[in-house]
Amino acid sequence: MIDAQDTRDTLRSAFLDGMSQAIGSVWIVTTDGPAGRGGVTVSAMTSVSADGEAPTLLTCLNATSSVLPLVLGNGCFCINLLRAGQNDISDIFSARRPAPGGDKFNAVATAPLVTGAPHLTAALVSLDCRLISAERMGTHHICIGAVKAVVCAPSGEPLLYGTRRYLRATAC
Repeated sequence: MIDAQDTRDTLRSAFLDGMSQAIGSVWIVTTDGPAGRGGVTVSAMTSVSADGEAPTLLTCLNATSSVLPLVLGNGCFCINLLRAGQNDISDIFSARRPAPGGDKFNAVATAPLVTGAPHLTAALVSLDCRLISAERMGTHHICIGAVKAVVCAPSGEPLLYGTRRYLRATAC
């Protein structure tokens, strides 16, 4: 007899192995407001549309993340694209490394944007968003934001993650 849990575990393991081969940009989601300040490293971020009243994007936050209730309570977030070489910042915001003085934000310089969410001033790109939708899907919330401000650095390369490690793009 096939055990349903074993089947789910096998499928999950194969899914994680397969997804580890996908290469994506490394993002830090930050928020600040009445619910408090927080930030977390994510790889699940994509644009939804550039059209309409405002461009929209989505990010996925784990339902157990300490940042999710802050984003929901503050109604805003900023998505910050890390630069190549900012591995340490990613590791601090993902809790792989301890935060200096116990506060992740001690590792970075920030400035508030339109929504009040902090953008990382050394990020390659920062997209300041007003939360317009959040829906739970399994273990995560899909958070959709309307972009209210964009800050782009004049140059640089994105920090990438794939095959379970940080990567750097090279031209073909």
